[in-house]
Amino acid sequence: MALKAAHVSDVPNLHQVPENSTIPLCSSRLFKGVNDDGDDEVKFGYNLPKFMVIGHRGSGMNILQSCDPRMKSIQENSILSFNAASKFPIDFIEFDVQVTKDDCPVIFHDNFILTEDEGAIVERRVTELTLAEFICYGPQKEPGNVRKNLLRKTKDGRIFEWRVQNDDPLCTLQEAFVKVERSIGFNIELKFDDHMVYTEEELTHVLQAIMKVVNAYANDRPIIFSSFQPDAAQLIRNLQNTYPVFFLTNGGSEIYMDTRRNSLEEAIRVCLTGSLQGIVSEVRAIIRNPGAVTRIKESKLCLITYGQLNNVPEVARMQHLVGVEGVIVDFVKEITEAISDYIKPAKDYDEDSLFVEEAEKQETTMPRFTQHELSLLLLKISPELIKS
Repeated sequence: MALKAAHVSDVPNLHQVPENSTIPLCSSRLFKGVNDDGDDEVKFGYNLPKFMVIGHRGSGMNILQSCDPRMKSIQENSILSFNAASKFPIDFIEFDVQVTKDDCPVIFHDNFILTEDEGAIVERRVTELTLAEFICYGPQKEPGNVRKNLLRKTKDGRIFEWRVQNDDPLCTLQEAFVKVERSIGFNIELKFDDHMVYTEEELTHVLQAIMKVVNAYANDRPIIFSSFQPDAAQLIRNLQNTYPVFFLTNGGSEIYMDTRRNSLEEAIRVCLTGSLQGIVSEVRAIIRNPGAVTRIKESKLCLITYGQLNNVPEVARMQHLVGVEGVIVDFVKEITEAISDYIKPAKDYDEDSLFVEEAEKQETTMPRFTQHELSLLLLKISPELIKS
């Protein structure tokens, strides 16, 4: 059964927020959850940095039709891209994981993978391929292996040759754990098709295959799980309590039959109901509804954003000021340079209580914006939002 998506054209006015609302400029929270013994807090082995910069699909997504060469510099979701991103002062890289027909977690964003055979476009679902079939696409690790040229279909149906300046073979989740710089955290997006309905059994089978690799190879690497699929997010939370789980949402820019995906308010509800640790929101949803930041903070949830506006340094800076804990970006070099003062590593303490005490001290000494002041700031630095 396919889910229909409809674009929302009416954007709420940014000034329609309570005048007396305030937003703290820094967060004092740690990742929290419930462990098997029923305790209120689970220590996930690391504190949140001051402000996280997360490399989108490594060093940035590929937009093959773009005139910007940075969008075609390095093959996205590749070992080369991940390690290139790690050379900058970032905390995590984000990538998409799907599971092949023979239960191997692989890193690939699109639901379908395309090639050309005797002039005809051949399109196959990634999850219906075996690992051997999947790795035949694109550059090959072993000389002499036959490769299938990799193509990509855009949302509007156009097809482009997947040509980038620095190509690299497709990879598995296991390879990423083994070959990527060990100090870099992984934001693992659990990828499912928006237009498919999954049974709990199907979701559990996929997630268990992923957890098998994570448990075997993660060691002490920081990991965050995230998913647009609310049932998958809940299930991965139930399957383990070692790593935080975030719910991904576009905040209502598209409407789905599953109402849990249709707003930030629903995202908060999903997290609180399922004991998830945070939300990853499309940045425009936050800009259009800045009051949601307050509600997310009051719910003791962490907030990270994604989207192309995060490649604008002023937008990234603004989010740090209003309490967003991290931004997922394509232009890793440019954004880390622009906000270098905000992304210094969090100070390590022997006791978490000292970390919380210091953060609370900072919160009481830093200024606060009213929602009206924030709205004016957002309108000033993000005029392109009005055109979108």
